Amino acid sequence: MSRDQALAAGTGSSVVVKNCQICRSADLKSVFFVGYLPPVNHMRKIGQRPGEEAFYAAELLFCPTCTLVQLGLTVDKNILFPPEYPYTSGTTKILRENFAEMHRECVAQYSISTSDLVVDVGSNDGTLLSNWKNAGYRVHGIEPTDMGKLANERGIKTSVSFMGPEIAAKVLAEDGAAKVVTATNVFAHMEDIDTILGSMLKLLKDDGIFISESHYLVSLIETLQYDTIYHEHLRYYSLTSLQYLLNKHGLEIVHAKRIPTHGGSIRVYASRKGKHPVKDSVASILEHERSVGIDEAGLRAFGKRVLDSKLALCSMIADIKSRNGRIVGISAPSRASTLVHYVGLDEGVLDAVLEVKGSYKIGKYMPGRMIPVLEESYLFEKQPEYALLLSWHIADELMPKLREKGYKGKFIVPLPTPRIVG
Repeated sequence: MSRDQALAAGTGSSVVVKNCQICRSADLKSVFFVGYLPPVNHMRKIGQRPGEEAFYAAELLFCPTCTLVQLGLTVDKNILFPPEYPYTSGTTKILRENFAEMHRECVAQYSISTSDLVVDVGSNDGTLLSNWKNAGYRVHGIEPTDMGKLANERGIKTSVSFMGPEIAAKVLAEDGAAKVVTATNVFAHMEDIDTILGSMLKLLKDDGIFISESHYLVSLIETLQYDTIYHEHLRYYSLTSLQYLLNKHGLEIVHAKRIPTHGGSIRVYASRKGKHPVKDSVASILEHERSVGIDEAGLRAFGKRVLDSKLALCSMIADIKSRNGRIVGISAPSRASTLVHYVGLDEGVLDAVLEVKGSYKIGKYMPGRMIPVLEESYLFEKQPEYALLLSWHIADELMPKLREKGYKGKFIVPLPTPRIVG
């Protein structure tokens, strides 16, 4: 049975989480339920008749033992990350700048020779590794989707595979151990994290550095980012829960910093214990987390604030539609699917969702909806009265660009507090 047939029939495998993904505790607390969501990368072509589709529960669970916040259902990775995966990291300016900054920071802090190997797990189109390759370092990407083929075409050596023991052995045989292993915006995505992390460590030199970047739980709570809750994101890390996980595998966090990507992420440097000095940044962030209070009560309060935000956005949109105002969505990141479904938006509310020219998502419907994804020129030709920023976390970057290109209407920024700009 093909992936599409499995999705349509609802036979894609999923597993209800009964034990914490890090510490294996069975004492998990249900703290927030987003609803049932479709896989964010299952997008039907415009004009295709609607048929049966699979939706999966999106429930947040909290583990009091290690403080990990995690999704309550694990969906088959072959469904979530199909070969025709439409996301490319190189199209996002803030990510390009972030990866360049990471390269500079890493080289400045640690002794890395151009003869050393740098491995990126979940390397997508090779944007991160291009910084290292252009500086003369040896690189090897590991990417399960067709984006890996695109990276190879661009001269970034990439193995098209999911991460695991077999691909780790292959990279070791071909290129030797790595001084730097990176996992950005994927370290929270992978099932069986103990096996995955163990495979990464087999690739890492004894004095090597492991760098992860993940959407940060504290940022999610502070700015009500419920839209980042979808099935690719199995875990929502704090530094406290990351420390628990890494310590299990003989690693210690030697540096950490908050970064702006994806609405607020955390970059964590780790090494085998005693190999590199621990910077003050680690204790500082851990202390801040203790003051924030990452616990069951705090997460339930987060859920109440999310509901209030949803109702405010629904009220705002209802008022606009009562006056026959036209609304389009701006950009279709994965997180947009959660917002669209949780708030209850459909083709009667949004005329379209718009993407920049060249996006793999143009010509398709939003996941689980009949809202078409069209090219951005629609905005300037049709001049709808309102543009809903689905990539609201980069609103300050998007709004001036769209004004400069000729959009004359108003913007709706949906989170954390819905507001109209312009």
